[in-house]
Amino acid sequence: MHPSNWKVGLPLALITAFMWALLPIALKGLLDSMSATTATWYRFVGAAVLAGTYYGWTRQLNLRQLFERGMLPLTIIAVVGLLTNYLTYASGLHFITAGAAQIVIQLAPLLLLTSSVIWLGEHFSPRQWLGVAMVVGGLPLFFNQRLPELASGANHDYLLGLGLIVVAAIGWAVYGFFQKKILSRAKPQDLLVLIYIAGTLCFLPMADPMSALKLDWLGWALLIFLTANTLIAYGAFTKALAHWEASRVSATLALVPLLTLAIGALIGAVWPDYIEVEPMNWISWLGAAAVASGSLFAAIGRGR
Repeated sequence: MHPSNWKVGLPLALITAFMWALLPIALKGLLDSMSATTATWYRFVGAAVLAGTYYGWTRQLNLRQLFERGMLPLTIIAVVGLLTNYLTYASGLHFITAGAAQIVIQLAPLLLLTSSVIWLGEHFSPRQWLGVAMVVGGLPLFFNQRLPELASGANHDYLLGLGLIVVAAIGWAVYGFFQKKILSRAKPQDLLVLIYIAGTLCFLPMADPMSALKLDWLGWALLIFLTANTLIAYGAFTKALAHWEASRVSATLALVPLLTLAIGALIGAVWPDYIEVEPMNWISWLGAAAVASGSLFAAIGRGR
């Protein structure tokens, strides 16, 4: 563990935040030219090849222990959880805006925290309960302009998109919960490389790799960015945690949904034909700030 150094930790945390903020915007743009399953498959292929080659070359990979009798059930559930997260998140983006997806996916860490309280015996601090309340209260504020149509069921596609993102949040929470148990006996890269390989194999029958040949220059740029995004973001995140306190890294990453909304609004103003932008009034921004702040309070726990 390196001594705390914000001059290294802060830039790395900000790189992670920008990568995760740009992810749904890039993915949303690609989904006009490629199916969600194919885009997800390409992300797994790129990550499996690059991460597998790097960790294999540097002899930092030991997949065998993940298949031991006591570990195998945990490994299977964690893999299924993250594969579900990747696919349903991309599928949900078909029907809702990138900003809305980033707000709803904030349920994921809250579900993980709640499951840890129920099944692992962890305790919530008052600040964490405040965070949960802020996220739950912030969501209807964020969607205030859409509430009438959502309540009446008039916009079926948007409801379907929201439902898929909620499933994605549950999938990530399942992965995170079982990852906690797995990482007491294995390294993070072992589980991630196995997930990349599993995703490559599982999604191939449903993907259409040849559709990439029809992409224009922008489509190829988005596909390459999405392939590199996971590796860059995860690498920067891991290094940030090594150089800076986890609570401060978490505080920086709470900016992700607000960054997505701000970047989406900027792109919508400059390039209105690229993607649909979530309609926002001051109540929506208040709700987004409440969700981001609630995620922060829930994440940092009892730390200062």
